[in-house]
Amino acid sequence: MAFIKNISSNGLTDNELLVTYKQNGDVAVLGDLYQRYMDLVYGVCLKYYKEPETAKDAVMQIFEELVEKLKKHEVDNFKGWLHQVAKNHCLMQLRKTQKVKTVEFNTELMQSGENMHLDSVLEKEENFKKLAGCMESLTGDQETAIRLFYLDGKSYNEIVAISGIEWNAVRSLIQNGRRNLKLCMEKAIAAESTNDIYLTKEN
Repeated sequence: MAFIKNISSNGLTDNELLVTYKQNGDVAVLGDLYQRYMDLVYGVCLKYYKEPETAKDAVMQIFEELVEKLKKHEVDNFKGWLHQVAKNHCLMQLRKTQKVKTVEFNTELMQSGENMHLDSVLEKEENFKKLAGCMESLTGDQETAIRLFYLDGKSYNEIVAISGIEWNAVRSLIQNGRRNLKLCMEKAIAAESTNDIYLTKEN
């Protein structure tokens, strides 16, 4: 995109650039990598904001976020991860302007079909209110692990250190908690849909 200076990629792969950035923290290297997918990020932002200038500003803001995010996250598929980061950024900014409380989901596990389905459910404005209730439906260590991982952005190892729960148990809690959260959201949406149909018939 014309509003960000082009940088030579030197023929390196995404993963090679990621490793280089993590090793030396050179923002120019990150800029090189980011440039490859700026059109993708801009497209996502334009979809949500509808205004080209606002979308361009968001592209720059997301780049600034990556400077710190990539120091904390292990990323195997940069393009897919970045796509999710861009969506999270736009959704969070839109919710802030509309004064609606939301959460930003950690993207490390947003790779499987189950996760992508949950993500698509959460994209819808009306579903964020249901999310709070479903989070409360999780119990004990499961809720703790989900909140630390998704809401606080903690890694598995950090959760182990904070909670004292073994690594394998943390992994299981997050997987099961995510599944329960997905089921709860689906039930809440289905119940609302049924109620809407009932009210329509009454009218």
